[in-house]
Amino acid sequence: MQDERDILQCLANGQLLVVNSRKRNGLILCKEYHAEFAGPGAAIGSFFDLDCKQVIPVGALSLVEPENQEERQKAYLIRRQWIRLTHQLTDNPVALQRAQMILNHFENYFGTETVKQIPDEAFALMVGILPQTVKSLRNSESLCLLSK
Repeated sequence: MQDERDILQCLANGQLLVVNSRKRNGLILCKEYHAEFAGPGAAIGSFFDLDCKQVIPVGALSLVEPENQEERQKAYLIRRQWIRLTHQLTDNPVALQRAQMILNHFENYFGTETVKQIPDEAFALMVGILPQTVKSLRNSESLCLLSK
């Protein structure tokens, strides 16, 4: 199940899935006023994501069903760890620095080409800034690369 509409339907139905922990992939879960990133090993769905409006796959997304209660429990804990990591990135009061931190984090983990495919709005929702802030940072980085 890789289609975004199928994933949204599963989330709306309250189905619990896990981002495959054996692959470098993830899912950005866009909600009304914020977005969360669920990386490898993280649970998605159940009652946590009933309010999801859009999903953005990151990398070669692979979702699996947990086989037992132990796997579900572990996936919930990993989802919390991903949320905490994002919170650490948003703990900075300066919007431009938050944008820089989230972009750096994703580039280090997924690579520049993958990050280029993620909309500015998604990063903005994850760290509580305006999409223009992410766009201006990306543009300034592109200009810096061109001038070298």
